[in-house]
Amino acid sequence: MTLVDGAALVGLFAIALYAVLGGADFGGGVWDMFATGPRKQAQRDAITHAIGPVWEANHVWMIFAIVLLFTCFPPAFAEIATRLNAPLTFALVGIVMRGAAFVFRNHTDEAPRFAHFWTVVFGVASLLAPFWLGDSVGALATGDYAWGSPFALSVGVFALVVCAQIAGVFLVNEVRGEDELRRDFRRRAVRATVAVWLVGVVSGLIARASEPRLFAALLTPTAFIAIGTAVFIGLGVAFALHRHWNILARALVGFEALAILIGWFGAQAPALVPGRFTLQNAASSDAMLRAFLIAAAIGAVFLIPSLIFLIVVFKGPGAKPVSSSY
Repeated sequence: MTLVDGAALVGLFAIALYAVLGGADFGGGVWDMFATGPRKQAQRDAITHAIGPVWEANHVWMIFAIVLLFTCFPPAFAEIATRLNAPLTFALVGIVMRGAAFVFRNHTDEAPRFAHFWTVVFGVASLLAPFWLGDSVGALATGDYAWGSPFALSVGVFALVVCAQIAGVFLVNEVRGEDELRRDFRRRAVRATVAVWLVGVVSGLIARASEPRLFAALLTPTAFIAIGTAVFIGLGVAFALHRHWNILARALVGFEALAILIGWFGAQAPALVPGRFTLQNAASSDAMLRAFLIAAAIGAVFLIPSLIFLIVVFKGPGAKPVSSSY
């Protein structure tokens, strides 16, 4: 394995963690916005409890991926950041507003109107951020940076429903005890799983009609096997939810997201931006790549145990369970 391959795999690892952990946070905001029924407030309380301790920490992986890109592949970073400035800015605004709204709405107990306003902002921002990040990925995959194209927009919708699926599955396991609140999230998770399949098919059909080069790349062995695996794992997610195997469903949905990303990487490899940059011709010097990988390894020794400790403290067996007695 070359240094370039090592940097690319570390990047895939960071993006996968952000897709699962950050995606669960975004999806939580989606379900917060669409909370309905007699347990509407209970659903929102469960979501707040679930994402409250970890939502800021999850953005570490996005920051790490950005640092990796401009350190290890600077020409590609410069062009991507310039050509996709608009959708990435929209996503950044969504991330910032989402975080601000999440904090403000939880400190407005004596001002219900403000609480409602910030709840709406939180929900809308939670839709916008994953949509525009997905749109950017779709535009990047075409090699033309056409972020307003039907395919890029469809990938934005696909990213949004994947985040909703991940969050729904995670929330089933967050609510302790078998009750109506847990069943609410289980139904949402199953529906989101079906939505992932439907939107994925639509994106594929759009790619076939408008992006024949990309569609052909999706049929290459690595990409095709990864996408097929993602569909198969999705079936496993739905079955595990039906059988109330909540921990298994949570693990499977993470592997499903990873398989989707491998399909994307497999379709592009060895290109970083199809038709413009390969991993090799966009890479920094060997000395820079080596220094980055060493620094990343040293950082991981401190970062990963810290994040595990954070999750154990707030999500472990001793953590206070969510109350659903509404």
